[in-house]
Amino acid sequence: MNKYETVFILTPVLSDDQMKETVEKFKKVLTDNGGNIENEENWGLRKLAYPIENKNTGFYTLIEFEGEPTIVDKLETAYRRDEKVIRFLTFRLDKYAAEYAVKRRAVRKAKQEAAAQEAAAAQDEAAPVAVEEAPKAEEAPAAEA
Repeated sequence: MNKYETVFILTPVLSDDQMKETVEKFKKVLTDNGGNIENEENWGLRKLAYPIENKNTGFYTLIEFEGEPTIVDKLETAYRRDEKVIRFLTFRLDKYAAEYAVKRRAVRKAKQEAAAQEAAAAQDEAAPVAVEEAPKAEEAPAAEA
């Protein structure tokens, strides 16, 4: 089984739900044909390098998967049949690209975990301040009475 990476651009006029449904449809094509999805990244709405079909933006999605070579033909046929897809590119990863993809995912995961820890620490610091201020506000009216 080979490792593949596919990036596709969806039209920007889709709602978030429609975009997610379309991505799920392509993931289902992969899994139904014996593919194993290793990673999925939603890059969101981004500006295109040049206008395509009079559109300047599009929803970018990257999917890394493992499967037989015949799965690529079925996936690209599904892309061509769906009018929501503006552009797509699928390619086979060699061993060096596969290693780089694993490292990139690890770095991305570490950054997300660090950001989550920072957010949790910021919430922990903010919570005691709010609790300390609340009794002071209550003491002020009691002192006036």
